[in-house]
Amino acid sequence: MQAGFSARQMSSVTIAGVSMIADLSGALFWEEERLLVVSDLHLEKGSSFATRGVLLPPYDTAATLSRLGAVMARHDPRTVIALGDSFHDRDAHGRLSVTDRDAIAALQVRRDWIWIAGNHDPALPDDLGGAVAGEVAIGPLVFRHEPTGATGEIAGHLHPKARVATRGRSVERRCFAADGERVVMPAFGAYTGGLSIRDIAFAKIFQTLGFMAHVLGDNRLHTIAASRCC
Repeated sequence: MQAGFSARQMSSVTIAGVSMIADLSGALFWEEERLLVVSDLHLEKGSSFATRGVLLPPYDTAATLSRLGAVMARHDPRTVIALGDSFHDRDAHGRLSVTDRDAIAALQVRRDWIWIAGNHDPALPDDLGGAVAGEVAIGPLVFRHEPTGATGEIAGHLHPKARVATRGRSVERRCFAADGERVVMPAFGAYTGGLSIRDIAFAKIFQTLGFMAHVLGDNRLHTIAASRCC
């Protein structure tokens, strides 16, 4: 683990008997396999909005890759799985700057890299390095983009966020949604929004509010029962 990063900035999450580390960045790390998982990078979202006349600062890709580089330095994974919607649209990879392409290539050096296809990027190009897959199964776990509620599933797509009342006000943050058998990961991208874990979409995955939200705070992860979130 990288110096200066404390245990309070991580939380243990169990999925189908496998213990993993939920990182404050929004990544999951399977220490035994040296496997890092991130979801919904949505690279080039800023440039996608610009094509429609909505001007956002064009720094989301660089910021997201920088954060990804930091969490990779922290855990030194052997394998990285990007759980789909790594690119905001079908043409986003073509808008990557040379600098950002070089950054992706540098992150892949001496590592296995798997791009999972998502609904935003169903046809990933073969010139970005790594392998492309619809889903990946390792031991009791299955890594895919859209959650189905299956046991052992690690998925993204829904961009979970939790609203928590504290000290007379409410705070809304990204979170991991997990119940011991499955987890829906927060979006990792700099410009990504979120969907409340109280939305019916999560009820279809977890059936009840008996799951936990591992909320990404400013300096630590907070584990809160979903039933306590508003």
